[in-house]
Amino acid sequence: MKVSPVLPFRIIYSMYRHQYLGCLLQCYAVQTDEKGRLSLQHQLISRSNANEFVNGMDKNDLKLIGHCDDIRQDAIVKRHMPRKMTTPEFFLRFYDPQRGDKEMQDAIESTLDKRRAEMFALLPGKDLFEMSNDGEPTWKQIHVAVEKAVVQFHFRRNEQETIYFPTVSYEGKNVEFIQRNGLILCNQPAWLLVDNTLYCFGQGVDGAKLRPFLNKKFIVVSRTMETAYYRKFIAPLVASFDVDARGFEIRSEQYTPVAMLTFREHSHSLPMAQLFGEGAGAGAHDQEEEETEESKIVFELKFRYGRFNFSAETEVGTHVYPEYDEQSDEWVFHRVQRHSAWEKDTLMNLVERGLSLVHGKTALPKAAAFSWMSRAINEDITEDGIILAQNGEEAESGPRYFLGKTGISIEIKEGRDWFDVYAVAKFGEYEVPFMQLRRLILQKKQQFLLPGGETAIIPEAWFTEYAELFALSSEQDGHLVLPRYQNGLVEELRQGNLAQVTISEKLEKLRDFREADDYPLPAGFKGQLRPYQKSGYDWMCFLQEYGFGGCLADDMGLGKTVQTLVLLLRVREQAEAEGKRRFTSLMVVPTSLIHNWETEAKKFAPTLRILTYGGAQRLRDTDAFPQYDIVLTTYGIIRSDADMFAAFPFHYAVLDESQTIKNPSGQTAKAVMQLRARHKLILTGTPLENSTMDLWSQMNFINPGLLGNQTFFKNEYLNPIEKKNDEDRMRRLHTVIKPFMLRRTKALVAADLPAKVENVRICDMTEEQETLYESTRSAARNRIMEQIAGSGVAKSQIFMLQALTRLRQLACHPGMTEPDWAGSSGKMAIVLDMLESVVQEGHKVLVFSQFVRHLTLLRAELKQRNLQYAYLDGAGTDRQEQVEDFQTNPNTPIFLISLKAGGTGLNLTAADYVFLLDPWWNPASEAQAIDRAHRIGQDKTVFIYRFITANTVEEKITGLQKQKQKLFADLISAEEGNGKVLTEKDILDLLG
Repeated sequence: MKVSPVLPFRIIYSMYRHQYLGCLLQCYAVQTDEKGRLSLQHQLISRSNANEFVNGMDKNDLKLIGHCDDIRQDAIVKRHMPRKMTTPEFFLRFYDPQRGDKEMQDAIESTLDKRRAEMFALLPGKDLFEMSNDGEPTWKQIHVAVEKAVVQFHFRRNEQETIYFPTVSYEGKNVEFIQRNGLILCNQPAWLLVDNTLYCFGQGVDGAKLRPFLNKKFIVVSRTMETAYYRKFIAPLVASFDVDARGFEIRSEQYTPVAMLTFREHSHSLPMAQLFGEGAGAGAHDQEEEETEESKIVFELKFRYGRFNFSAETEVGTHVYPEYDEQSDEWVFHRVQRHSAWEKDTLMNLVERGLSLVHGKTALPKAAAFSWMSRAINEDITEDGIILAQNGEEAESGPRYFLGKTGISIEIKEGRDWFDVYAVAKFGEYEVPFMQLRRLILQKKQQFLLPGGETAIIPEAWFTEYAELFALSSEQDGHLVLPRYQNGLVEELRQGNLAQVTISEKLEKLRDFREADDYPLPAGFKGQLRPYQKSGYDWMCFLQEYGFGGCLADDMGLGKTVQTLVLLLRVREQAEAEGKRRFTSLMVVPTSLIHNWETEAKKFAPTLRILTYGGAQRLRDTDAFPQYDIVLTTYGIIRSDADMFAAFPFHYAVLDESQTIKNPSGQTAKAVMQLRARHKLILTGTPLENSTMDLWSQMNFINPGLLGNQTFFKNEYLNPIEKKNDEDRMRRLHTVIKPFMLRRTKALVAADLPAKVENVRICDMTEEQETLYESTRSAARNRIMEQIAGSGVAKSQIFMLQALTRLRQLACHPGMTEPDWAGSSGKMAIVLDMLESVVQEGHKVLVFSQFVRHLTLLRAELKQRNLQYAYLDGAGTDRQEQVEDFQTNPNTPIFLISLKAGGTGLNLTAADYVFLLDPWWNPASEAQAIDRAHRIGQDKTVFIYRFITANTVEEKITGLQKQKQKLFADLISAEEGNGKVLTEKDILDLLG
């Protein structure tokens, strides 16, 4: 029977037992009488009609209704049946006691159990009932316990047997559930229904552990089964739950842990996948499938707690070890609590040192492994509680490897005709003449025997760091000599800039770089590049040709996006012309710029195939990547799926707003550094925000080693520049990075720019904002249709405009209509990010909104960020003071202005940016606001940004402006009170 949504009603949930599927729930709207009591008049609620009753719901109700729909028997059958069949046929076939499909039943039950757990967690505070046999949904009310119930297991061991049983307590009181017709409604985690109360448990109790006791008081374990039962069943209970034990002892033991990192030589011809499990080794070390493990060193990490050892791959928590003494016939359960945070820190320590473990193990080539161990020992890894040791069995049967500190002391003295080089290598207490080591390195021999019988491995770095020195030097009078014309090599050795040696020839070619050749534009480009943009495109093509990475650091608004798109379009067309496979490039951008890249690509390079990779439902594999020219994703996704992205060979890896990786020790920087790409490009308007280390992190991504390692960079550049203001070091740094960075400011390219540059920034709503918007939109649509049906279109205009205004405000920020709103909005986040970026670049910006409340919310955010601003709305009396402050005070970069207060009469030429926070349907009003900055006396290009929230009435009206001028004009007049009429179809188009 129908329930009227305009009369009082309540939303309730009714639980019933399905013959095959167990406990299911349905949602109902129940009409109430004048005293608020439930009547017999009820109506089933589903997704299809929920919007009619949205005023009686909250966000949890909307989730619950969706869950109820998903577990209905017809939905379950539709999801799992292999071919068309009726619902009765499905259950008779798959749930037949003798011939049924047990695997199918288990799969369905697992799905239902997960969904029940999600639903029950949302039920506290809701009206829950048990359905009668004749379908009455409010037959018996069920109380949902708000607090968590507690389970305690009791064990009693005597000479003949062990009995055990659980007890349940709620808020300190015992809950009788044994032989009380109780039901376990959900297993993972357990939900128990007894005496019309539904309980959940705080310890993550498995319902299977309680189910046996619904109909029996205790379980008996005989002595013959005791050992197996204690180890397999009781030990996990002791680890996870409060246990009352009599007849055996439980000892909680505390230890200071030690990390044991052991290594052994792996000499078997096994693929990496067989050594570590499918896919583990290849992902960790980028090995080819056919490569064997003949020359690998295998590391394994374990954590020692007293006499107990734990593999790093085992789950961290409390572990229990049963121990039986035959002489005393006594059991002791050793309860050992592992230190989760310390173990995670230890693993991270190893990762930061360059050793990434997969399931507690990893394998490295022998030379790389010993090079890593040498570095770790020299860096005193033991001080971090990590003991490095050779596998005991291998050390006894094979070579004993040297694990002491290593180092080289080098002294270079200038002679008459050459440099004299004196060097000694140290392996612990042993000193090895460098002459002996030189011969070994030139012969590519990595190991040699120390006087004490241990086998030393020459660090792999020595083969590269000193290769040029060895090749160009010769032996004379017991030491090395180097021709004087190798002064450059000596200088590089002095500075420690070893990485630059390997690319010196290419850097030499780039030092005199002035202008790149003219590269033709791709045929598929739809647009026109300004001269400076064409120059940027040519520069990027030049870098690609030489195999170098680049940083396009143009000012905000100069078209870094379009220059990059043209470059990637050229890559596509070159591959097609040469008959090669599609080259897939990766584009990593902030979440707020996803829409912008999609829009710009459609506009300028429509032939590019783009995959936007993201969202909770994304498929975490790269199978589809080769079908696309660009994989577009966000920094957050790169962090989450770092291993997956690292395994795919991209053609280009492009980072937009690359200052995001300015912290080299951050997870984002570490994730992108794992990317594999033939070419790398970064885009940023602010390559240096806080410290010159910002440059190191970004340049290290595009050209690894260009600026040396972090230690070298700090010593040679950061400290001299920032602490000593060393101009020579600053010029040197500029010289090194200049060939790889192109930066144009608006002032430099002003002649190429028009007086105004207009942009539209599409903004996504937050999840909470979108839920509120959609429920409001649905309710507004229904009410408007009822209003029109009752009063006609003409008499409904004010009602319709009120509804549209509310939706426009929700699209900007829910705090404008919801005083208790604690969240943010997608648009606000993007506006704040752009304001901080514009101010950081030294610009001034006007921020217009027709909603004073919107500006009020923005003011609060600016105060939190310590951003100074001027402010003007219709109620202000200090108009001229605010204008003068903005125009003349360099510390006031932002001016917040309401539409009515700032539409006319202001000269604000200090601003070169204008932000329009919400769409104004009257173009004249919008133009007047822009003209506050773009007017006579303005000597800078003015950049205008309009912010539109995606999938809202803002976006729909903006789109309709081009298609339906009449509606556009009607909205203008309606907002100004001129009485023009919106049609019913207009409203349907706007509200969807």
